[in-house]
Amino acid sequence: MIHAPADPTQAVMHNSSVADAPLIREPLHAPVAHLIRGGVVEGIHYGSVVVLDAGGQVHFQLGDIEAAFYPRSALKPVQAVAMVRAGLPLDGELLSLAAASHSGEEHHLAGTRRILELAGLTEDHLRNVTDLPFDPVVRDDWIRDGRMPSRIAQNCSGKHAAMLYLCRLNGWTLDDYTDPGHPLQQAIAEIVEDLTGQRIAQVTVDGCGAPLFSVSLHGLARATARITTAAPGTPEARVADAMREHAEMASGSGRDVAAQMRAVPGLLAKDGFEGVHVAALADGRAVAVKIADGANRARIPVAAAALARAGVDPELLSEFAGEPLLGGGEPVGCVRPVRALDPVTLSACA
Repeated sequence: MIHAPADPTQAVMHNSSVADAPLIREPLHAPVAHLIRGGVVEGIHYGSVVVLDAGGQVHFQLGDIEAAFYPRSALKPVQAVAMVRAGLPLDGELLSLAAASHSGEEHHLAGTRRILELAGLTEDHLRNVTDLPFDPVVRDDWIRDGRMPSRIAQNCSGKHAAMLYLCRLNGWTLDDYTDPGHPLQQAIAEIVEDLTGQRIAQVTVDGCGAPLFSVSLHGLARATARITTAAPGTPEARVADAMREHAEMASGSGRDVAAQMRAVPGLLAKDGFEGVHVAALADGRAVAVKIADGANRARIPVAAAALARAGVDPELLSEFAGEPLLGGGEPVGCVRPVRALDPVTLSACA
């Protein structure tokens, strides 16, 4: 088991050119979406939202964008950039998979096995947790076929396979590659600080077993914008190109982030557990969203409204306005972003 240090400086060699770490505090979240049923506000989702303009300045904010938080899998594009900078030779579908929270479809499993084969390794070398496929339909088929939870089916297996490949190439030890003090994780932490522009506030363990670095919502948006605006051929551009060109490999066939990248030209988007969503355009406009209660039903329409705030044509975002709320099998309401975020109301819910 990994024991994350209480003092992050024990595991992370800080870059002196970046800003201080965000404060660890109870986030001052604000209402970001209303649950409307029959014209009445039945519930409220709290959270925080930041929108950056093409120059990297805050164009819009709601809630607390500077408190320390965990980006969860929304940080994977940054982790993938760090691995490419350290010598990971993947491109295309396999690089997209290295930044993925995949759905467990057969092409995801095949891609993960291919990365392991390139490293001369097997599934037994993976140190992520065992799990069933993330996609509900794929998971049901998996169970129906009598298949057990496995490391390769878990949604982070592509990232872990890429980590192992990089360790093999650099002569780093394999058994402890998820330790925060391992050279791999030190290299990743350095790039997290470089791209976010701030020191890591805390190091803990993500759901898959890899280290998880705490930054701010503002820092996450800034890092993603730096990835999408990097010069062609750079590690950042290679990751952005791979994810945009192979969106289903970075997520899954039926996932909203893949659909968002298909719908909005030049968009890079990534979701994370507990209601995190980040997206950036090629010109540097970027959004980051954290839903306090982790609800996907709020994450999707709030992220769409944030993208509209960033200047994306609302018509391109219509399919992400959120699912209707049903009563007796008929639409009676919706989850609607608050007016401060979405004054034109992307949602059809009045």
